[in-house]
Amino acid sequence: MNIYVGNLPYSTSDDDLRVAFEEYGTVDSARVIMDRESGRSKGFGFVEMSSDNEANAAIEALNGQDMGGRSLTVNEARPREERGPRRGGGGGGFDRGPRRPRY
Repeated sequence: MNIYVGNLPYSTSDDDLRVAFEEYGTVDSARVIMDRESGRSKGFGFVEMSSDNEANAAIEALNGQDMGGRSLTVNEARPREERGPRRGGGGGGFDRGPRRPRY
């Protein structure tokens, strides 16, 4: 089961996340999401556990718990919503149509 972990302290590492969840079972992966540009944590991450029973025990135990002075939000991760194609910036977001020649 894939678990969403929100409101993480910005100092939390992948290993910190793994250790917190290993108390409840086998952790297949633990990843804190980082901002591509700044390299800083975005304050949330994902933990993958192979056993749904262990994952549910971790969710139940850790949701609302304090970690580094912050109250964690822990729940089953929802599938990412499909987004449309990304458009380039600028231009105000509308198409002006083909250019007409000037006379």
